Amino acid sequence: MTESGHFEPVQVHFDDLDAMGLLHNSRYALLVERAVGSYWNRLGWAPDPARSSFKDVFLVVREFKVTYNAPISGAGEPLVHFWIDRLGRTSAVYGFRVLSADRSVVHAEGYRVNINLDPGTLRPVPFSDELRTAAEPLLLPASASSAPQGA
Repeated sequence: MTESGHFEPVQVHFDDLDAMGLLHNSRYALLVERAVGSYWNRLGWAPDPARSSFKDVFLVVREFKVTYNAPISGAGEPLVHFWIDRLGRTSAVYGFRVLSADRSVVHAEGYRVNINLDPGTLRPVPFSDELRTAAEPLLLPASASSAPQGA
């Protein structure tokens, strides 16, 4: 697996755990959302167009796939490793792995597809040049892409 992309620490809290003390399956997606959101917030993205450094503020998830490999037990601070497999005209495919803090265990992995929408029409619109430039550090080389076909 590539080391391209970004590694973001995230928090697993006691209330994220199920009755067996393991991270609840629905919380893996939340960890990925928190990691990606933190990254873009630091670059100036905000959901409010008046506060955002980017024109692209209305992004929705079209698809989210998670494969669970090894449970996370208890509260702690795992890492989310994420990257962009493909940045299309109106959509982006993020790949991700949820890792142990020392990166030795891949707890979960998958991908998510985002669509950039016009907030007035709710129709797909092209990404801005500003967002494309800001996304460059997350882009994998084309030969390393693990994007699902047709996404």
